Amino acid sequence: MQHLEHDRLIFLALGESEADNADRTHLDACPHCRAELAGLREVAGLGRSTQSLRDLPDPPEHLWQGITAEIRAAEQLPTLTTARPTPADQRDGPVAPRSRRPRRWVRYAVTAVAAAAVGIAGTAAVLREGTPPPPSVTASAQLAAYGSTPPQARGDARVLGSGELHLHVANLPPVSGYYEVWLINPQNMEMFSVGVLGGGSDVLLPLPPNVDLGQYSVVDVSAEQFDNNTAHSGDSLLRGSLTG
Repeated sequence: MQHLEHDRLIFLALGESEADNADRTHLDACPHCRAELAGLREVAGLGRSTQSLRDLPDPPEHLWQGITAEIRAAEQLPTLTTARPTPADQRDGPVAPRSRRPRRWVRYAVTAVAAAAVGIAGTAAVLREGTPPPPSVTASAQLAAYGSTPPQARGDARVLGSGELHLHVANLPPVSGYYEVWLINPQNMEMFSVGVLGGGSDVLLPLPPNVDLGQYSVVDVSAEQFDNNTAHSGDSLLRGSLTG
């Protein structure tokens, strides 16, 4: 069974995209993807719950003192000696001691304590900065198959308050070139390219800061060839109008 793409699960967990029928059908039948989505949602929930945390205290001083003491103690451990076995005919002679380094577990323990402390400090620093809330959605569009595109092809587009276009597509027909995303003015059919979709089902594309979505309100996904021609190919696969 082919699993849902990790990026798709992230968008679902963050609430930046809604599960369509294909997603729900797959999640109902795939415990692996359900578990991964549940874990991502838990992480997203923890991030949202810490948005109000700003002034967490630094790790206590005694924690650092304990780490320093452990390191110094490990450095000052005495050299251990062990009698080297000798043949029976040499047992009456002197036995040469063999030096050994401090036990490896001591170094591991000190390293683990230090790593834990660093983790606490790092977590506190991250939480102190705060977790930004997910961007708002200012406009959205349902994308439907266009022209001769198979009817099962579909998608949705959402304009985020961060100035990006989030696009999710499904069941696009294979093409020999690549997929390109456009915004079109339906009044005069002027258009400009927003970016390339790539091989995944989700993409975030930056929008020009001065774009007028009241005029360029149609989202179009086209099939393009590697022909060095920057104009629209005329082969539209999906289209939909932004509202909101």
